[in-house]
Amino acid sequence: MDKIRIIYEPTDLKPFLVIYKPKNLPTAPLSEDDKNNALSQAIELYPQIKQVTGKKDIEYGLLHRLDTPTDGLIVIALNQETYDFLQNEQKEGRFIKYYTAKCSKLNEDISNFFHGFPKAPLNDSSHFCLNSMFRAYGPGNKEVRPVTKDSGKKALSKIGKEKNYTTEVNILSNSENECLVCCKIKEGFRHQVRCHLAWAGLPIIGDKLYNPDKKNAEEPLRFSATKIEFEYPKGDLNSYEITFTWT
Repeated sequence: MDKIRIIYEPTDLKPFLVIYKPKNLPTAPLSEDDKNNALSQAIELYPQIKQVTGKKDIEYGLLHRLDTPTDGLIVIALNQETYDFLQNEQKEGRFIKYYTAKCSKLNEDISNFFHGFPKAPLNDSSHFCLNSMFRAYGPGNKEVRPVTKDSGKKALSKIGKEKNYTTEVNILSNSENECLVCCKIKEGFRHQVRCHLAWAGLPIIGDKLYNPDKKNAEEPLRFSATKIEFEYPKGDLNSYEITFTWT
């Protein structure tokens, strides 16, 4: 089993943990006796995590998740006060996450390859934002789809709650068929960045759900959570960053 790496060790003044989660290691357990995940490894090192009441009973001080195939940074609180404060920071849009991805460049609208996508947003610059609501999609709701105010009534009826999510995209480098991008989000939905990039015609290489290129989908996912920023305590900016390991 792949092991987490400690990026920041907790202190009395800053009782939170920042870890690096490897690719293909789940973030959180599915049941109390499930130990094959990043959170359980963190609890072995810092048992006080289990004293925190989180969103789910078995998630304790876990503040956010990464998809299993995605590697990168995760923050875990070691006491209730820190957890509650940082959860509120996320709700207020002050818990900033950055992702780096290597993407294919489609010459066609993503809706020509996958069902359920609205008309692709137009962009011709190296810096742009993608905004949408989301709905679960496909067998077992394993995927998501963007939903906009111009989507049909059927799609709009499936969004759950009317909330917009924004992905800010910066293209770092370009070639004829690929590009390297950095994405920034303040509050995330499941698969948000992966789905938004595909919607914009930039599906991530190795993405088995959102890249229509079967050859690329056989490769490892070129997607990492590479930076995170938040204040704790108030007024003290904490910033942690890693370099992605793929090329």
